[in-house]
Amino acid sequence: MTWSRCVAKDRSWGRPESLHPPQTLSPGTEFKSKTRSVKLRAKLYSADLMKRPKGTNMSTPVNIETLGNIETLAAATMNDSRWAAVVTRDPAADDTFFYSVKTTGVYCRPSCAARLARPENVRFHATSADAERAGFRPCKRCKPNERPLLEQHAVRVAQICRLIEGAETVPGLGELARHAGLSPYHFHRVFKAVTGLTPRAYAAGHRAKRVRSELGRSGTVTEAIFEAGYGSNARFYEKSAELLGMTPSAYRAGGANMEIRFAIGECSLGTILVAASERGVCAIFLGSDPDGLARELQDKFPRARLLGGDKEFERIVAKVVGFVEAPGLGLDLPLDVRGSAFQQRVWQALRKIPAGSTASYTQIAKEIGSPHSVRAVAQACAANVLAVAIPCHRVVRNDGALSGYRWGVERKRALLERETNG
Repeated sequence: MTWSRCVAKDRSWGRPESLHPPQTLSPGTEFKSKTRSVKLRAKLYSADLMKRPKGTNMSTPVNIETLGNIETLAAATMNDSRWAAVVTRDPAADDTFFYSVKTTGVYCRPSCAARLARPENVRFHATSADAERAGFRPCKRCKPNERPLLEQHAVRVAQICRLIEGAETVPGLGELARHAGLSPYHFHRVFKAVTGLTPRAYAAGHRAKRVRSELGRSGTVTEAIFEAGYGSNARFYEKSAELLGMTPSAYRAGGANMEIRFAIGECSLGTILVAASERGVCAIFLGSDPDGLARELQDKFPRARLLGGDKEFERIVAKVVGFVEAPGLGLDLPLDVRGSAFQQRVWQALRKIPAGSTASYTQIAKEIGSPHSVRAVAQACAANVLAVAIPCHRVVRNDGALSGYRWGVERKRALLERETNG
Protein backbone atom coordinates (compact mmCIF):
# COMPACT_ATOMS: atom_id res chain seq x y z
CA MET A 1 0.00 0.00 0.00
CA THR A 2 1.43 3.40 -0.96
CA TRP A 3 1.99 6.25 1.50
CA SER A 4 -0.76 8.40 -0.09
CA ARG A 5 -3.29 5.66 0.31
CA CYS A 6 -2.34 5.22 3.97
CA VAL A 7 -2.84 8.94 4.54
CA ALA A 8 -6.26 8.80 2.90
CA LYS A 9 -7.23 5.86 5.05
CA ASP A 10 -6.01 7.61 8.19
CA ARG A 11 -7.97 10.75 7.29
CA SER A 12 -11.16 8.74 6.84
CA TRP A 13 -10.85 7.75 10.50
CA GLY A 14 -9.98 11.31 11.50
CA ARG A 15 -6.32 10.58 12.36
CA PRO A 16 -3.74 13.29 11.45
CA GLU A 17 -0.95 11.90 9.31
CA SER A 18 1.77 13.57 11.35
CA LEU A 19 0.69 11.77 14.53
CA HIS A 20 0.03 8.35 13.08
CA PRO A 21 2.67 7.17 10.64
CA PRO A 22 1.90 3.91 8.88
CA GLN A 23 2.50 0.84 11.08
CA THR A 24 2.41 -2.81 10.40
CA LEU A 25 0.21 -4.68 12.92
CA SER A 26 0.12 -8.34 13.51
CA PRO A 27 -3.13 -10.05 12.44
CA GLY A 28 -4.10 -10.83 16.06
CA THR A 29 -3.57 -7.26 17.25
CA GLU A 30 -5.68 -5.79 14.44
CA PHE A 31 -8.55 -8.20 15.20
CA LYS A 32 -8.59 -7.30 18.92
CA SER A 33 -8.58 -3.59 18.14
CA LYS A 34 -11.55 -3.88 15.79
CA THR A 35 -13.47 -5.97 18.31
CA ARG A 36 -13.01 -3.32 21.04
CA SER A 37 -14.09 -0.61 18.61
CA VAL A 38 -17.30 -2.44 17.67
CA LYS A 39 -18.24 -3.02 21.31
CA LEU A 40 -17.62 0.62 22.21
CA ARG A 41 -19.73 1.89 19.33
CA ALA A 42 -22.56 -0.52 20.32
CA LYS A 43 -22.56 0.91 23.86
CA LEU A 44 -22.60 4.47 22.61
CA TYR A 45 -25.45 3.65 20.19
CA SER A 46 -27.57 2.10 22.95
CA ALA A 47 -27.02 5.04 25.29
CA ASP A 48 -27.80 7.53 22.53
CA LEU A 49 -30.95 5.62 21.55
CA MET A 50 -32.21 5.70 25.15
CA LYS A 51 -31.78 9.49 25.28
CA ARG A 52 -33.11 10.32 21.85
CA PRO A 53 -36.64 11.75 21.68
CA LYS A 54 -39.38 9.71 20.07
CA GLY A 55 -39.41 9.92 16.28
CA THR A 56 -35.64 10.28 15.79
CA ASN A 57 -33.06 7.71 14.68
CA MET A 58 -29.28 7.43 14.49
CA SER A 59 -29.16 9.55 11.35
CA THR A 60 -30.81 12.44 13.19
CA PRO A 61 -28.23 14.54 15.06
CA VAL A 62 -29.10 15.21 18.73
CA ASN A 63 -27.15 17.76 20.72
CA ILE A 64 -26.77 18.04 24.48
CA GLU A 65 -28.77 21.28 24.64
CA THR A 66 -31.80 19.62 23.00
CA LEU A 67 -31.66 16.69 25.41
CA GLY A 68 -31.49 19.11 28.31
CA ASN A 69 -34.61 20.93 27.13
CA ILE A 70 -36.52 17.66 26.80
CA GLU A 71 -35.57 16.61 30.33
CA THR A 72 -36.62 20.02 31.66
CA LEU A 73 -40.02 19.85 29.93
CA ALA A 74 -40.62 16.30 31.15
CA ALA A 75 -39.68 17.22 34.71
CA ALA A 76 -41.99 20.26 34.66
CA THR A 77 -44.91 18.10 33.55
CA MET A 78 -44.29 15.30 36.03
CA ASN A 79 -43.94 17.76 38.91
CA ASP A 80 -47.34 19.27 38.08
CA SER A 81 -50.13 17.81 40.28
CA ARG A 82 -52.34 17.51 37.20
CA TRP A 83 -50.05 14.92 35.64
CA ALA A 84 -51.07 12.35 38.28
CA ALA A 85 -54.71 12.74 37.23
CA VAL A 86 -53.72 12.13 33.60
CA VAL A 87 -51.66 9.04 34.49
CA THR A 88 -54.50 7.54 36.58
CA ARG A 89 -57.18 8.74 34.11
CA ASP A 90 -59.12 10.23 37.03
CA PRO A 91 -62.71 11.04 35.94
CA ALA A 92 -63.09 13.39 38.93
CA ALA A 93 -60.57 15.73 37.26
CA ASP A 94 -62.60 16.04 34.05
CA ASP A 95 -63.47 19.64 33.18
CA THR A 96 -61.17 20.99 35.89
CA PHE A 97 -58.46 21.13 33.21
CA PHE A 98 -57.52 19.70 29.81
CA TYR A 99 -54.20 18.51 28.40
CA SER A 100 -52.77 18.59 24.88
CA VAL A 101 -50.16 16.43 23.18
CA LYS A 102 -47.71 18.23 20.87
CA THR A 103 -46.91 15.21 18.72
CA THR A 104 -50.56 14.39 17.89
CA GLY A 105 -52.00 17.91 17.85
CA VAL A 106 -55.05 16.94 19.96
CA TYR A 107 -56.27 17.81 23.45
CA CYS A 108 -58.11 15.49 25.85
CA ARG A 109 -59.88 15.16 29.17
CA PRO A 110 -57.78 13.75 32.05
CA SER A 111 -59.84 10.53 31.96
CA CYS A 112 -59.23 9.89 28.25
CA ALA A 113 -58.46 6.22 27.57
CA ALA A 114 -55.95 7.04 24.82
CA ARG A 115 -52.35 5.83 25.14
CA LEU A 116 -50.40 7.86 27.69
CA ALA A 117 -48.29 10.56 26.05
CA ARG A 118 -44.65 11.26 26.87
CA PRO A 119 -44.53 13.98 29.55
CA GLU A 120 -42.25 16.31 27.55
CA ASN A 121 -44.98 16.54 24.88
CA VAL A 122 -47.83 17.39 27.28
CA ARG A 123 -49.20 20.86 28.02
CA PHE A 124 -52.07 21.75 30.38
CA HIS A 125 -54.99 24.10 29.65
CA ALA A 126 -57.63 25.55 31.95
CA THR A 127 -60.44 25.28 29.39
CA SER A 128 -61.12 23.57 26.08
CA ALA A 129 -61.22 27.02 24.45
CA ASP A 130 -57.65 27.69 25.66
CA ALA A 131 -56.50 24.42 24.10
CA GLU A 132 -58.15 25.24 20.78
CA ARG A 133 -56.69 28.76 20.75
CA ALA A 134 -53.28 27.12 21.18
CA GLY A 135 -53.90 25.24 17.94
CA PHE A 136 -55.04 21.85 19.21
CA ARG A 137 -58.12 19.95 18.01
CA PRO A 138 -60.47 17.91 20.25
CA CYS A 139 -59.79 14.20 20.72
CA LYS A 140 -62.28 12.02 18.88
CA ARG A 141 -62.21 9.47 21.67
CA CYS A 142 -63.05 11.48 24.81
CA LYS A 143 -64.68 14.42 22.93
CA PRO A 144 -63.55 17.14 25.35
CA ASN A 145 -65.52 19.85 23.53
CA GLU A 146 -68.84 18.12 24.33
CA ARG A 147 -70.74 17.59 27.57
CA PRO A 148 -68.97 15.38 30.14
CA LEU A 149 -69.89 11.74 29.72
CA LEU A 150 -71.37 11.56 33.23
CA GLU A 151 -73.60 14.53 32.48
CA GLN A 152 -74.69 12.96 29.19
CA HIS A 153 -75.56 9.76 31.03
CA ALA A 154 -77.51 11.70 33.68
CA VAL A 155 -79.61 13.40 30.99
CA ARG A 156 -80.33 10.07 29.28
CA VAL A 157 -81.23 8.35 32.53
CA ALA A 158 -83.54 11.23 33.53
CA GLN A 159 -85.38 10.79 30.22
CA ILE A 160 -85.71 7.05 30.82
CA CYS A 161 -87.01 7.66 34.36
CA ARG A 162 -89.75 9.90 32.94
CA LEU A 163 -90.53 7.17 30.42
CA ILE A 164 -90.88 4.55 33.18
CA GLU A 165 -93.04 6.85 35.29
CA GLY A 166 -95.39 7.61 32.39
CA ALA A 167 -95.79 4.04 31.13
CA GLU A 168 -98.86 1.99 32.06
CA THR A 169 -96.73 -1.15 32.09
CA VAL A 170 -93.01 -1.20 32.78
CA PRO A 171 -91.01 -1.40 29.49
CA GLY A 172 -88.47 -4.19 29.16
CA LEU A 173 -84.72 -3.62 29.45
CA GLY A 174 -84.21 -3.90 25.68
CA GLU A 175 -86.83 -1.25 24.95
CA LEU A 176 -85.40 1.13 27.55
CA ALA A 177 -81.88 0.63 26.17
CA ARG A 178 -83.08 1.45 22.64
CA HIS A 179 -84.62 4.70 23.88
CA ALA A 180 -81.29 5.55 25.56
CA GLY A 181 -79.29 4.67 22.45
CA LEU A 182 -77.13 2.16 24.33
CA SER A 183 -76.70 -1.59 24.44
CA PRO A 184 -78.78 -3.33 27.15
CA TYR A 185 -75.66 -4.28 29.12
CA HIS A 186 -74.15 -0.79 28.99
CA PHE A 187 -77.51 0.87 29.71
CA HIS A 188 -78.05 -1.31 32.78
CA ARG A 189 -74.65 -0.28 34.19
CA VAL A 190 -75.16 3.41 33.39
CA PHE A 191 -78.66 3.51 34.91
CA LYS A 192 -77.48 1.88 38.14
CA ALA A 193 -74.45 4.19 38.39
CA VAL A 194 -76.64 7.30 38.09
CA THR A 195 -79.69 6.31 40.18
CA GLY A 196 -78.25 3.71 42.52
CA LEU A 197 -80.94 1.27 41.37
CA THR A 198 -81.46 -1.12 38.51
CA PRO A 199 -84.22 -0.14 36.03
CA ARG A 200 -86.43 -2.89 37.50
CA ALA A 201 -85.90 -1.66 41.08
CA TYR A 202 -86.57 1.94 40.04
CA ALA A 203 -89.81 0.90 38.34
CA ALA A 204 -90.84 -1.07 41.44
CA GLY A 205 -90.08 1.89 43.70
CA HIS A 206 -92.09 4.23 41.48
CA ARG A 207 -95.06 1.85 41.48
CA ALA A 208 -94.88 1.63 45.26
CA LYS A 209 -94.95 5.43 45.43
CA ARG A 210 -97.96 5.49 43.10
CA VAL A 211 -99.83 2.88 45.11
CA ARG A 212 -99.27 4.87 48.32
CA SER A 213 -100.72 7.89 46.56
CA GLU A 214 -103.63 5.92 45.10
CA LEU A 215 -104.48 4.30 48.44
CA GLY A 216 -105.25 7.73 49.79
CA ARG A 217 -107.80 8.61 47.13
CA SER A 218 -109.13 5.45 45.43
CA GLY A 219 -112.40 3.84 46.40
CA THR A 220 -110.91 0.41 47.14
CA VAL A 221 -107.53 -1.15 47.74
CA THR A 222 -107.84 -3.25 44.57
CA GLU A 223 -108.57 -0.17 42.49
CA ALA A 224 -105.51 1.56 43.93
CA ILE A 225 -103.30 -1.44 43.15
CA PHE A 226 -104.36 -1.62 39.49
CA GLU A 227 -104.18 2.17 39.08
CA ALA A 228 -100.57 2.02 40.25
CA GLY A 229 -99.69 -0.38 37.43
CA TYR A 230 -99.66 -3.74 39.18
CA GLY A 231 -101.02 -6.55 36.99
CA SER A 232 -102.48 -8.48 39.91
CA ASN A 233 -103.17 -8.19 43.62
CA ALA A 234 -100.90 -11.10 44.40
CA ARG A 235 -97.76 -9.43 42.99
CA PHE A 236 -98.34 -6.36 45.14
CA TYR A 237 -99.26 -8.20 48.35
CA GLU A 238 -96.00 -10.15 48.14
CA LYS A 239 -94.12 -6.87 48.79
CA SER A 240 -96.78 -4.82 50.61
CA ALA A 241 -95.38 -5.28 54.11
CA GLU A 242 -91.90 -4.23 52.98
CA LEU A 243 -93.16 -1.28 50.92
CA LEU A 244 -95.79 0.07 53.31
CA GLY A 245 -94.78 -1.32 56.68
CA MET A 246 -98.35 -2.54 57.17
CA THR A 247 -101.23 -4.02 55.22
CA PRO A 248 -102.59 -1.92 52.33
CA SER A 249 -105.92 -1.42 54.11
CA ALA A 250 -104.16 -0.20 57.24
CA TYR A 251 -102.02 2.19 55.21
CA ARG A 252 -105.10 3.47 53.37
CA ALA A 253 -106.62 4.21 56.75
CA GLY A 254 -103.47 6.05 57.82
CA GLY A 255 -102.42 3.20 60.10
CA ALA A 256 -105.77 3.31 61.90
CA ASN A 257 -105.73 -0.42 62.58
CA MET A 258 -102.10 -0.57 63.66
CA GLU A 259 -100.93 -0.38 67.25
CA ILE A 260 -97.60 1.24 68.11
CA ARG A 261 -96.30 1.14 71.64
CA PHE A 262 -93.88 3.82 72.73
CA ALA A 263 -92.11 5.20 75.77
CA ILE A 264 -90.09 8.34 76.45
CA GLY A 265 -87.18 8.36 78.81
CA GLU A 266 -83.80 9.92 79.52
CA CYS A 267 -80.28 8.86 78.60
CA SER A 268 -76.84 10.47 78.58
CA LEU A 269 -77.66 12.07 75.18
CA GLY A 270 -80.86 13.70 76.41
CA THR A 271 -84.43 12.57 75.85
CA ILE A 272 -85.05 9.33 73.97
CA LEU A 273 -88.26 7.96 72.45
CA VAL A 274 -88.55 4.28 71.54
CA ALA A 275 -91.51 2.96 69.53
CA ALA A 276 -92.31 -0.53 68.27
CA SER A 277 -94.93 -2.15 66.09
CA GLU A 278 -95.79 -5.82 66.11
CA ARG A 279 -92.91 -6.33 63.64
CA GLY A 280 -90.21 -4.72 65.78
CA VAL A 281 -88.68 -1.39 66.84
CA CYS A 282 -89.86 1.16 64.27
CA ALA A 283 -88.52 4.43 65.71
CA ILE A 284 -85.73 5.66 67.99
CA PHE A 285 -85.72 9.45 68.35
CA LEU A 286 -83.23 11.60 70.27
CA GLY A 287 -83.81 15.16 71.40
CA SER A 288 -84.33 17.48 74.32
CA ASP A 289 -88.12 18.01 74.17
CA PRO A 290 -90.34 15.01 75.11
CA ASP A 291 -93.45 16.62 73.64
CA GLY A 292 -91.62 17.36 70.40
CA LEU A 293 -90.56 13.72 70.07
CA ALA A 294 -94.13 12.55 70.67
CA ARG A 295 -95.43 14.91 67.97
CA GLU A 296 -92.78 13.60 65.57
CA LEU A 297 -94.05 10.06 66.17
CA GLN A 298 -97.65 11.16 65.57
CA ASP A 299 -96.62 12.80 62.29
CA LYS A 300 -94.93 9.58 61.24
CA PHE A 301 -98.03 7.45 61.96
CA PRO A 302 -100.95 9.93 61.87
CA ARG A 303 -103.82 7.48 62.39
CA ALA A 304 -102.15 4.63 64.22
CA ARG A 305 -103.13 3.84 67.77
CA LEU A 306 -100.27 5.03 69.96
CA LEU A 307 -100.17 3.16 73.25
CA GLY A 308 -98.04 3.68 76.31
CA GLY A 309 -95.56 0.93 77.02
CA ASP A 310 -96.18 -1.76 79.59
CA LYS A 311 -93.58 -3.55 81.71
CA GLU A 312 -92.65 -5.86 78.86
CA PHE A 313 -92.11 -2.90 76.57
CA GLU A 314 -90.05 -1.15 79.24
CA ARG A 315 -87.53 -4.00 78.97
CA ILE A 316 -87.22 -3.25 75.25
CA VAL A 317 -86.65 0.42 76.04
CA ALA A 318 -83.99 -0.54 78.61
CA LYS A 319 -82.17 -2.58 75.95
CA VAL A 320 -82.23 0.36 73.53
CA VAL A 321 -80.95 2.78 76.19
CA GLY A 322 -78.20 0.32 77.13
CA PHE A 323 -77.22 0.09 73.47
CA VAL A 324 -77.03 3.90 73.23
CA GLU A 325 -74.77 4.00 76.29
CA ALA A 326 -72.55 1.12 75.06
CA PRO A 327 -72.93 0.65 71.27
CA GLY A 328 -70.28 -2.04 71.22
CA LEU A 329 -72.67 -4.43 72.94
CA GLY A 330 -74.97 -4.53 69.91
CA LEU A 331 -78.77 -4.41 69.75
CA ASP A 332 -80.40 -7.83 69.76
CA LEU A 333 -83.91 -6.69 68.86
CA PRO A 334 -86.01 -7.05 65.67
CA LEU A 335 -86.32 -3.83 63.66
CA ASP A 336 -89.28 -2.64 61.62
CA VAL A 337 -87.32 -0.87 58.87
CA ARG A 338 -89.39 1.03 56.29
CA GLY A 339 -88.01 2.78 53.25
CA SER A 340 -87.43 2.66 49.53
CA ALA A 341 -85.25 0.01 47.92
CA PHE A 342 -82.34 2.45 47.70
CA GLN A 343 -82.72 3.55 51.33
CA GLN A 344 -82.78 -0.07 52.45
CA ARG A 345 -79.50 -0.73 50.64
CA VAL A 346 -77.87 2.31 52.25
CA TRP A 347 -79.11 1.39 55.72
CA GLN A 348 -77.87 -2.18 55.34
CA ALA A 349 -74.43 -0.82 54.41
CA LEU A 350 -74.46 1.44 57.49
CA ARG A 351 -75.16 -1.50 59.78
CA LYS A 352 -72.00 -3.19 58.47
CA ILE A 353 -69.78 -0.36 59.78
CA PRO A 354 -68.29 -1.66 63.04
CA ALA A 355 -68.47 0.38 66.22
CA GLY A 356 -65.47 2.69 66.54
CA SER A 357 -65.09 3.02 62.77
CA THR A 358 -66.39 5.57 60.28
CA ALA A 359 -67.02 5.71 56.54
CA SER A 360 -67.53 8.57 54.11
CA TYR A 361 -70.64 9.11 52.02
CA THR A 362 -68.49 8.33 48.97
CA GLN A 363 -67.38 5.00 50.46
CA ILE A 364 -70.98 4.03 51.22
CA ALA A 365 -72.00 4.89 47.66
CA LYS A 366 -69.24 2.62 46.34
CA GLU A 367 -70.18 -0.11 48.82
CA ILE A 368 -73.73 -0.32 47.47
CA GLY A 369 -72.48 -0.25 43.87
CA SER A 370 -73.56 3.32 43.08
CA PRO A 371 -70.39 5.46 43.24
CA HIS A 372 -72.09 8.52 41.74
CA SER A 373 -75.05 8.54 44.18
CA VAL A 374 -73.27 10.32 47.04
CA ARG A 375 -76.02 12.92 47.46
CA ALA A 376 -78.72 10.23 47.50
CA VAL A 377 -76.75 8.38 50.19
CA ALA A 378 -76.73 11.54 52.33
CA GLN A 379 -80.49 11.90 51.87
CA ALA A 380 -81.03 8.28 52.92
CA CYS A 381 -78.99 8.91 56.07
CA ALA A 382 -81.14 11.96 56.85
CA ALA A 383 -84.32 9.89 56.40
CA ASN A 384 -83.27 7.31 58.98
CA VAL A 385 -85.62 7.23 62.01
CA LEU A 386 -83.79 4.51 63.95
CA ALA A 387 -81.04 6.45 65.70
CA VAL A 388 -77.98 4.38 66.65
CA ALA A 389 -79.66 1.12 65.58
CA ILE A 390 -79.01 2.18 61.98
CA PRO A 391 -75.72 3.99 62.70
CA CYS A 392 -75.84 6.96 60.32
CA HIS A 393 -73.70 8.79 62.92
CA ARG A 394 -70.73 6.73 61.64
CA VAL A 395 -70.85 8.46 58.24
CA VAL A 396 -68.53 11.46 57.87
CA ARG A 397 -67.21 13.68 55.09
CA ASN A 398 -64.31 12.63 52.87
CA ASP A 399 -61.90 14.70 54.98
CA GLY A 400 -63.14 13.05 58.19
CA ALA A 401 -65.07 16.13 59.38
CA LEU A 402 -68.50 15.68 60.95
CA SER A 403 -71.44 16.57 58.73
CA GLY A 404 -75.08 17.13 59.62
CA TYR A 405 -76.97 14.72 61.84
CA ARG A 406 -80.72 14.48 62.27
CA TRP A 407 -80.42 14.61 66.05
CA GLY A 408 -77.60 17.17 66.27
CA VAL A 409 -73.90 17.17 65.46
CA GLU A 410 -72.97 17.27 69.16
CA ARG A 411 -74.78 13.97 69.73
CA LYS A 412 -73.00 12.55 66.69
CA ARG A 413 -69.63 13.59 68.12
CA ALA A 414 -70.52 12.12 71.53
CA LEU A 415 -71.55 8.79 69.99
CA LEU A 416 -68.35 8.52 67.96
CA GLU A 417 -66.15 9.40 70.95
CA ARG A 418 -68.02 6.85 73.07
CA GLU A 419 -67.49 4.12 70.46
CA THR A 420 -63.83 5.02 69.89
CA ASN A 421 -63.00 5.03 73.60
CA GLY A 422 -64.82 1.76 74.19
